[in-house]
Amino acid sequence: MGGCNPMETLEEENLIAAARLILRALDSNKELSNEARKILVELGSRLTSMPKITATEHEDDEEEEGGELSDIKERINSIQEKIMTWEGDESMIWDCDPEEGKEYLKAVDEARKLAERLESLNLSKDENEPLRNVNTVIQTSMARIEEEFRHMLVHNRQNFEPEHLSFRSSEDDGLDENSIISFGDDSVDDSVQRDSVSRGSEVFIMDLVNPIVIPDLRSIANLMFDSNYGRECTQAFISARKDALDDCLFILEIEKMSIEDVLKMEWVSLNSRIRRWTRAMKVFVRIYLASEKFLCEQIFGQSETESVSSICFFESSRASMLQLLNFAEAIAIGPHQPEKLLRILDMHEVLSDLMPDIEGLYSDENGSYIRNEFQDALIRVGDCVKSTFIEFENAVGSNTSNSAFPGGGNHHLTRYVMNYIKTLTDYSDSLNTCLKDHDQALNDQDSSSSPDTNLGNGNDDAENGNSSSSPMALHFRSLMSILECNLEEKSKLYRDEPLGHLFMMNNINYMAEKVKNSELRNILGDNWIRQRNWKFQQYAMSYERATWSSILNLLREDGLSNSGSSGSASKTLLRDRLQAFYTAFEDIYKNQTAWSIPNSQLREDVRISMSLKVIQAYRTFVGRHSNHISERHIKYTADDLENFIMDLFEGAPKSLHSFHRR
Repeated sequence: MGGCNPMETLEEENLIAAARLILRALDSNKELSNEARKILVELGSRLTSMPKITATEHEDDEEEEGGELSDIKERINSIQEKIMTWEGDESMIWDCDPEEGKEYLKAVDEARKLAERLESLNLSKDENEPLRNVNTVIQTSMARIEEEFRHMLVHNRQNFEPEHLSFRSSEDDGLDENSIISFGDDSVDDSVQRDSVSRGSEVFIMDLVNPIVIPDLRSIANLMFDSNYGRECTQAFISARKDALDDCLFILEIEKMSIEDVLKMEWVSLNSRIRRWTRAMKVFVRIYLASEKFLCEQIFGQSETESVSSICFFESSRASMLQLLNFAEAIAIGPHQPEKLLRILDMHEVLSDLMPDIEGLYSDENGSYIRNEFQDALIRVGDCVKSTFIEFENAVGSNTSNSAFPGGGNHHLTRYVMNYIKTLTDYSDSLNTCLKDHDQALNDQDSSSSPDTNLGNGNDDAENGNSSSSPMALHFRSLMSILECNLEEKSKLYRDEPLGHLFMMNNINYMAEKVKNSELRNILGDNWIRQRNWKFQQYAMSYERATWSSILNLLREDGLSNSGSSGSASKTLLRDRLQAFYTAFEDIYKNQTAWSIPNSQLREDVRISMSLKVIQAYRTFVGRHSNHISERHIKYTADDLENFIMDLFEGAPKSLHSFHRR
C-alpha cells in the first residue's frame, strides 16, 4: 500500500476497531432501544452508498508496493557499497575530509530511513532480507561513527589554563613559616598573612573542544540517537570527557591521593597541597566545569525535557569532583592542629563561595548526588574549622614556660596570637558560620568567668553594630581572656617583681594597640580597648611603685631632722643617704637597661613619668642640703640622672661604674 498517508492508515485502523466493537455489542445485546436502532440504520445506509473496492485496485496497490520494494533494495545496495568503501579505509574520515564525513552521515541516515520504511510495510519473513541487510549496514556504520565521535572529542581537546587566572607560584612548594610556627618560637614574624585567594563569582566559558568540529559532533550524536544508539554515543562522550577533566586536574597540579595518603602527610607538604587545592577548586568549577556543561549542551541540546546533556555532564565530571571533595574530607577528619586553621578556613571559604555555582551546574535530579556531596564537604570542613579554633584556644591556655621571658618584652605567644586573630578577621563570614553553634555556651561562660566584663559602660554593641556580639567576637574575647590568664602565670616566673609588672604592661599594651589599629576594633569594641588601656596603666604604676618607691624614700626628710644629733652626724647621714641612692640607682640602671619596652611611645612615656618623679625628688634633696653636702660627694647631676633614665628599657645592659663626671 505504497503512498498511504500514515494518518489515514491510523484512522482506518480506528474505524475497523470501532466496527468490531459494534458487532460484539450486537451479539451480546438482542434488545436495542429506538435511538440505537435509528443510529444503526443510518450507519447501514452510509455503508451501502460507499463505492466498492474492485479487484483491479488491489492489484494496482500490490504492483505499486512491489515497485517500491525493488527501489528500496537498489538504494540499500548502493548505500552498502558506499559504507563498505569507507570501511576499507582505516584512516579517520573527518581527519581526511570533513565534507566526506558529512556525506557518510547522509548515507547512514538514509539507511536508517529505509529501515523504518521497510518495517512499516509489514513484509513476510521471506521478504525481510532487505531489512536484515540494511540493519547490518546501520550496525557497521554505527561502530565506525562511534569511533569517529570519540576520536574527534579526544584529538580536538583544548585544555589550557587562562593566563589571567594562572596561580602557579614557586612559593607553593616552599615553607610557609607563618603557618607552621610554634608558640615556642622566638622568631615569630609580626605579619601572619592569609593567602590571596580571590573571591567573587566570575565564570569563564572556554572552548574545551575546537569549535570547528562541534557541528559535526552534534550531527553524529543526533544520528546515533535517531538510530537507537544513544547509549553508545553517551558512553563514548563520557569516557573521552572524563579523561579530559582528569587532565585538567593534572594541569592544575592536583594529584590523585587517597584519604589515607593525605592523613600520613607531613604538614609542610600538606600545607602546599591545600594552598594548591584552594586555587585549583575555583578554576576547575568556574572554568572547566562551566565550560564542560556548555560543551554537553552544545552537542546534546539543552531542552528542559532533554536530560541527555545533564546525564553526560554529571557522569563525565563526577570522578574529578569526588577527587577534589575527598581531599577536603581527608583534611576535615585529620588532626585539628592550630597551625592548620588558616588553610582550613581557606578551604571553607572556597567551598562556601562555590556552593551557588555547584547548585547551578548540577541543578536537576541527575546532579543531586554531587550537590549533596559538596554540601557535606562544606559542613565537614566547617566542623573542622570550629574544632581547630577551639583547639587553638586550648593550646594558648595550656602553653607553659619553664623560665621567664628575657627582658620582659612582648612575649612571642602574645605576638603570635594577636597577629593570628588579626588575620582571622579576613575570614569573619566563615568563622561566624562555623562558630555559631558554639557561641551561646561560650557567651554564658564568658559572662560568668571573665574578670573584667563589667568594666566600662557596656555599650559596645551599640557603638560597633552587630560585630561585637557575633560568634567570632565572643570567641575572640574568650581567647583574649585565656591569653591574659596565661601571661599572668608567666609573669610570676620573674624573680624581680618590677620586671613582672613591666612584662604585663608591655603585653597588655601590645594587645590593645593591635586591636585599636586593625579590624579587631570593630569586633572586640572600644570598651574592650579601654579596659586594656586601664589595665596596662595599672601595671605601669605597679612597676613604678615596686622599682622607685624605696629609692625615692632615701630622698625624703624622714629621719634626717634629729635634734639629738650633731651637725657632723647629720652630714654623715646625708652622705650615707646620698650614697645609698647612687648605689640603688646604679643597680636599677644596670638591670633595667637590659629590660625592654618595645613600644617606643610607651617607652618614652614611662621614662618621662619616672624622670619627673626621680629628678624632681633628687633636685629637691640636693638643693635643700647643699650646705651640708660637699661638691665631691655629688656623684651625678640631675641632668646626668635624666640622661641615664633615657637609657633604660633598650634591651642592652649597661653599667655606671666607669662613669666619671666632667
